[in-house]
Amino acid sequence: MEWTMAPSGMAEAAGGVISALLAHGHEAYFVGGCIRDELLGRPVHDIDLTTSALPGEVMDIFPRCVPTGLAHGTITVLQNGWSFEVTTYRTESAYTDHRRPGHVLFVSDVKEDLRRRDFTINAMCCGPDGILVDPFGGEEDSRRRLVRCVGDAEERFDEDALRMLRCVRFASVLDFSIAKNTWRGLLRQRDKLAHIAVERVRAELDRIVLGPHPQRGLGLLARSGLLPRGKAPFPWTGSDMAAAAALTAGIGDLQDARLRWALLLHALKRSAGEADELLRAWTFPGATRSAVAGVLRVREAWSAALAQVPPGEPGGTEALRRRWIAAVLAHGQSAAEGWLTLLSALPQAAVPVAPDCGAPAVQRPDAPDLPMLRSWTAAMPLHKLAELAVTGKELADALEKRPGPWLGVLLQSLLLAVAAGELPNNNQLLLLEAKRMDRDEQ
Repeated sequence: MEWTMAPSGMAEAAGGVISALLAHGHEAYFVGGCIRDELLGRPVHDIDLTTSALPGEVMDIFPRCVPTGLAHGTITVLQNGWSFEVTTYRTESAYTDHRRPGHVLFVSDVKEDLRRRDFTINAMCCGPDGILVDPFGGEEDSRRRLVRCVGDAEERFDEDALRMLRCVRFASVLDFSIAKNTWRGLLRQRDKLAHIAVERVRAELDRIVLGPHPQRGLGLLARSGLLPRGKAPFPWTGSDMAAAAALTAGIGDLQDARLRWALLLHALKRSAGEADELLRAWTFPGATRSAVAGVLRVREAWSAALAQVPPGEPGGTEALRRRWIAAVLAHGQSAAEGWLTLLSALPQAAVPVAPDCGAPAVQRPDAPDLPMLRSWTAAMPLHKLAELAVTGKELADALEKRPGPWLGVLLQSLLLAVAAGELPNNNQLLLLEAKRMDRDEQ
């Protein structure tokens, strides 16, 4: 089969690197993911190259390069504003930690280099002549939409245990099936995931959850039993993951990555505090943890409101409106909007009404719908304390009191009253209301 890469500045620059290597008497090919993605009609975001040239020879040819992985034969070549990893043909052996090869041997046959790779769809290369080098059937597996290990699956996964999660990730992102022998090898070697650093596992998991077919990836993870075998805590069995599948059916419709994680943790019945601890253990950035936990805290505040306002109680809708506004003020408009967006991705009548995050129950008949909640948020004249027309110093001066915890409580009371439309956001009227509140406390 002949293969050509779609024209682009990156492809042209990569072709220039190959041409320079050929001109110096070496072999050189496009290799791996760029071949796979081009065959599948997917966007090519990076291009890797493989060559018979030794690392030192590559560095002699290209003045602008970085020895990013010299021991493993990888040089990053800078060309026309692009960077390309150029790796010498090699074989690997002695994977003592089930992740990195202890011994690397540079070879002269590109097929030997392809033999060391993980999956057939990644074990193809092509030169500028357009002739595909595909000794393991990667093109056929791409056509059949199949993830299959190169050679013996158990050996491939024993060499590098992260390949098991990469297998699930490729099947999820590409919407491929996993070959039976590859799946069996994964199940037999899954305990080896305990050797892989949490950061690497999290990166693969993140790609699965944020990919175009997250539900497929989550289903494969549930059936594989991989995650509980890693270094980071994952205290749910495959049955827990399977039970959450119904609630995560709409996860692919959520465009915000953090909302996908919030939906998954909601479906797994985690509280906001538990979610934050879990994401911390999985080395997620603080901003992600905070955003996910914030969404779940809004969920808990709203569930508590539904549980505490008796159904059919006179004025119940107004009481719920005030509690919703208080939740928006406490956790932020972004978190509140996130929870509403997440609710829209849940099956109807699947909103939990109990604050203990137990099994989802049918939504109460008098609970307002999403447009109503959104209208309550939109009608708020302010959403944070900085927008209040009175400061803490002004309140302390007007009441002739020393600042203390009482001041924060008073500011929050005024903020809620203004946000709920009970008071105008006017400096003098707020000071009068503060004095009235202070008298009532005495």
